[in-house]
Amino acid sequence: MSSLNTYKMPVSVLVVVYNNHHQILLLERADKPGYWQSVTGSQEAGETLEQTARRELAEETGIISTDIVNWQFSSVFEIYPHWRHRYAPGVTHNTEHVFSVCIDASIPIKLSPREHLRYQWCPLGQAAEQVFSPSNRAALIQLPQRW
Repeated sequence: MSSLNTYKMPVSVLVVVYNNHHQILLLERADKPGYWQSVTGSQEAGETLEQTARRELAEETGIISTDIVNWQFSSVFEIYPHWRHRYAPGVTHNTEHVFSVCIDASIPIKLSPREHLRYQWCPLGQAAEQVFSPSNRAALIQLPQRW
């Protein structure tokens, strides 16, 4: 990365978005077509985790919400090799903090084309099978205990 860019912090949020019909919102990554996920993103300097979750939700879907629920749960995972260049040299693991939010099914989704190609609403079982990330899958499996 150039000196004008800063490395990502190895701390991120995962925001599971579901609607009042218990459908899960999945987003297809623009940088990895075929990779589906919930809202995710790295914490920026000076942000709380809740601020990161709200910012990422708004940036990736256009949804503005203060009803995001912090699960008070995190997991550590190895950063995929094809994304390690975004982090400082030697950083190989990330701590991901889980959040969720329930929205009305009528709320429009406005994707960031730089980040995502398309979105879909799907049943929980399909969403858990379709996401590429094991930590995203684990959060989806836990979601019914929280809705």
